[in-house]
Amino acid sequence: MERTQLQARRQLDDRYESVRSLGDLDRPNKGWIRAIRDALGMSGTELAARMGVSQQVVSEIERNERLATAKLETLARAAEAMDCELVYALVPRTTLEEIVRTQARRKAVRHLAHVVHHGRLEAQEVSEDELAAQVEELASWFADHRGLWIEGQTT
Repeated sequence: MERTQLQARRQLDDRYESVRSLGDLDRPNKGWIRAIRDALGMSGTELAARMGVSQQVVSEIERNERLATAKLETLARAAEAMDCELVYALVPRTTLEEIVRTQARRKAVRHLAHVVHHGRLEAQEVSEDELAAQVEELASWFADHRGLWIEGQTT
């Protein structure tokens, strides 16, 4: 792996630190647009006028948001009409580095399972400590090379 991938992960992890809690932010039952519109005391007709659309379109936008089918562009227009900012982000549940390490370990365990099986057939078992060390070593290798996310490929 190029050093730039590791640096990119670390830089993004640093940036995500301040927004990680947004992942725990549940969308209101009626959706953000409706919740904010109601809190502002703005009717659907008033929002429609500010957006330059019909009240029926606002109802469709709010429905689409609840169904998670609204377009980002539409959400941004609604946000602008309510003097809000649309914030769009994919927020990892943990650090990007941990996601890569977990995948690399998974791949290493799958790869070594074949080796361990053949070793048992040949009465050459490896101790648990040795196996754990091999998993970590192989995981480090996988984390630094292409193909980490290709299922079934272990080399």
